[in-house]
Amino acid sequence: MAKNQSLHSDIFMILLRAVVIVLLISAVIPSINPARMSGLINKSSALITMALSYSSIVSGFTRALNRGWVAESALQMLYISSLFVCISIAVVAVGCCITLGKKRLQRLGAKLIAIASLLGTLALLLLLPAYSQISQTSNPDRVEPMFAGGFWIFLSLFIVTFVLGLINIMRIPKPTAEDGYEMENKYKLFLMILPFVILCFVFSYLPLWGWRYAFYDYRPGASLTRESFVGFKWFTYLFENPATRADIARVLRNTLVMSGLGIATSWLPMAFAIFLAEIRASKFRKIVQTCTTIPNFISWVLVYSVAFAMFSTEGFVNAILIDLGIIENGTNYLMSGEHIWLKMWAWGTWKGLGWSAIIYIAGISSIDQQLYEAATIDGAGRFKRMWYITVPGLMPTFFVLLLLSIANILSNGMDQYFVFKNAANKETIEVLDLYVYTLGLGSGGSGNIPLATVVGMLKSLISITLLFGANKVSKLIRGESII
Repeated sequence: MAKNQSLHSDIFMILLRAVVIVLLISAVIPSINPARMSGLINKSSALITMALSYSSIVSGFTRALNRGWVAESALQMLYISSLFVCISIAVVAVGCCITLGKKRLQRLGAKLIAIASLLGTLALLLLLPAYSQISQTSNPDRVEPMFAGGFWIFLSLFIVTFVLGLINIMRIPKPTAEDGYEMENKYKLFLMILPFVILCFVFSYLPLWGWRYAFYDYRPGASLTRESFVGFKWFTYLFENPATRADIARVLRNTLVMSGLGIATSWLPMAFAIFLAEIRASKFRKIVQTCTTIPNFISWVLVYSVAFAMFSTEGFVNAILIDLGIIENGTNYLMSGEHIWLKMWAWGTWKGLGWSAIIYIAGISSIDQQLYEAATIDGAGRFKRMWYITVPGLMPTFFVLLLLSIANILSNGMDQYFVFKNAANKETIEVLDLYVYTLGLGSGGSGNIPLATVVGMLKSLISITLLFGANKVSKLIRGESII
């Protein structure tokens, strides 16, 4: 009997967690946004968007507000309702995580879910007076009042969540005085990694939904409809258009050369870490490590400002050379397209050398110190200890990072090249990431988003292929895989 009761309790708890997950997902789906009570609200706005940005609500109502067709109080109610509904959903999610614990935590989580669901329902009902005000507009043709069907979906989800929360509160046995707020280690570990999984999903996997633009003849502001579906038109255009083929060849050349320079000098952080570890004066070592790590946290815009102050026509370098009589007129080294690949490599190395060395410094600290002591007794000098102990000890880390660099050979980033780009060096500095950005956004509204999506898709697929290829090579050579 007790076993059946426990089984039923588990079923209701599983149902509760499933409904909470559906509620969370619903908050980011634009088509069921319960707060979209007017056609003037962007149809691509989800509930979470309206809760985080009041401007996403009022941006389409500028004329309606100026003409007095809609009272701003109605829009404020939409915003407040969206905000508190999302807060309620967040609290429900927290309660759902707490239910992974034992009895006392399960009851606490169920109570939290029931209370938050009730508050979410009340916040959702605030949308009704907002809709009432919008629907009573003096110009319904312009304001386009509409009752969002998602309202009933969210109302149903909140009610079901509230009921399941109450059922679980009643079914979970009341904890005794000995029962603490305990949770199994596997659930603790799961909750620790959950935020990072969510961030990875939001920023790495969710954007893949945008790949669908590659199959449509899309223009900014338009909707994806059956009429705009063009299949593989932009894929064939990429390879059949001579100008596009030439651009792809050019940016691939730039990308591969700059990535090649980075891979060829990928040993520099390891060498820097080894020599840094050999510095006996700890204060001096910390100063050097700090000074070489700080540039990693400086934005590329500020780096360009420093470069401009040093290498422009009236910059620091030209001023010294003119004062010394070496040159008569200043030269704009920064704007020049000569040796641009080496310049970009130098700036990138300066910015990332100290930061990249941190993992090697950590690796050096994990090497058995008895090896160094034994080598010293055998008469090995400092250089031999570095060459025969430190370097072999760091090689596994070096090979893993090297193979990952090979897998990311098409991903140079965009920031550095975007700020240093100008008319004189455009042909040699434009890498694939910058090309996709320029192609998609363009200038003056001339961007081709579908074609940029195609290029981005192919880049991602090639990078994945390279990653698995590098993993295969690692397994053949070292006997170990990196993934």
